[in-house]
Amino acid sequence: MEKVPSQTSSDPEKPGNDSSELSSLSDTTPLDPAVGRVIWRKIDLWILPVVSMFYFLSFLDRSNIGNARVAGLQKDLNMTNREYSIALTVTYVPYIVAELPSNLLLKVRPLRSLAVGPNLMLPTMLTLWGVVTTLQGAVTSYAGLLACRFFLGLFEGGVLPGLVLYLSFFYPRQQLQWRVSLFFSTASISGAFSGLMAYGIIHMEGVGHRPGWAWIFILEGLFTMIFGLCTYFLLPRTPAHAHFLNEAEKAYVVAKLRETGATSNDDASDEFSWSEVWQAFTLPQVWMVSVIFFFNGVILYGLAYFTPSIVQSLGYSATRTQLMSVPPFATAFFVNLVAAYISDHYHCRGFVTMFSCTLCIIGFAMYLASSSPSVKYGSLFLSIPGTYCSAPALSTWGANNAAPHARRATAIAIGFIVSNSGGILATWLLGTLSPPPLYRKATLTLLIMSVFMVAVTAMNTYYLWVQNKKKAAIRATMDRSKESPDLGDKSAWFIYNL
Repeated sequence: MEKVPSQTSSDPEKPGNDSSELSSLSDTTPLDPAVGRVIWRKIDLWILPVVSMFYFLSFLDRSNIGNARVAGLQKDLNMTNREYSIALTVTYVPYIVAELPSNLLLKVRPLRSLAVGPNLMLPTMLTLWGVVTTLQGAVTSYAGLLACRFFLGLFEGGVLPGLVLYLSFFYPRQQLQWRVSLFFSTASISGAFSGLMAYGIIHMEGVGHRPGWAWIFILEGLFTMIFGLCTYFLLPRTPAHAHFLNEAEKAYVVAKLRETGATSNDDASDEFSWSEVWQAFTLPQVWMVSVIFFFNGVILYGLAYFTPSIVQSLGYSATRTQLMSVPPFATAFFVNLVAAYISDHYHCRGFVTMFSCTLCIIGFAMYLASSSPSVKYGSLFLSIPGTYCSAPALSTWGANNAAPHARRATAIAIGFIVSNSGGILATWLLGTLSPPPLYRKATLTLLIMSVFMVAVTAMNTYYLWVQNKKKAAIRATMDRSKESPDLGDKSAWFIYNL
């Protein structure tokens, strides 16, 4: 039997403090370890489906323009390849700008009686980008499309770093990647689902005097908007506000977060501090992961936006292309879950990332080396799963190795800012600089980036291993009570995940 540690008493009105929700708990509440599995299962059943749908809709609404392009969007709006790349780029500029502020706002109280909170902020973003997605189906000019893509990026900007940060409020570090992968795998599902949806929707050509590609945006956007309104009633702000947990279970979650170095949501050290924001910019592991994130962003968004175009360049019709783009993404979903289980079970984020990048290397090499359309298509079954496996590993790696809250929130945001900067390069690399049908320059560039990802991942893994060795030496010679309590991830008792 294990006992839940006593909760620190503090002022419930203090910004970012939820301790009043747990103050009535006994410091000797007994909980069998088996009960912990029940608690995590409860959180999984209540939180993960909602979070997964968030990211599914985010990726679907951002990347379905690739399916709309194949269905006639570019032709109907008289866009050149360059203008199409500009439309994609316009999405990323506000997207990148919004990521850090939105992550820092997730726990801020602008008024003493009102907290922004993820339970309000995330549903608001979801509903608004659903409105914008729907409006894309009404555009009749290139300028209208640019306006929609700008606001889509603005409202979606904080969703991915926000979801990773939100899950870190509920799960210990060693259990995080499996959950991140579950919701991130919906990106690969969205790639498959988008193709299936587009295959059916484009047959609505002429309904309401609108082209088939317009209905792709309208129907998918309306669903996003409706789901966004529902999520106001589904997401708890923190474990302390989770109505599906009793008081002892809430205390158990907080205790486990402290025990694993994630820190509890009511910890005074988790209050917002500009000093902690700056500290995140000084961490070597943050910048090494960010370099990997950039390369991954180029590959991920390049494949997300251009897989339908790549498949079509192999000789398939527009309708057949929508179906043929499904299997590689479906494969990525299952490979992603297996990789996440291994990563969490063996605490090996870096090694999983290196394996995933190796799949990309093999896939891109196959695409370059062969002139056979079948082999080129088959290469997507390696490059797409490889890309979609490394992204959640990197997301979790960044979240695992920074603390306390403000430092972690900033580290996560830095990674995604850099990743989406890579997305800008991807839109030009495959959209303009390396034209179809061969995409030779683009594929060679993605191959080189995959090699660099392996190298930098190995460097970061080695760096963290060395730091853990140094921390072990300090723990062997120093009492923990003599260490400053505000060191966060720099504490000798904070073990970096490799």
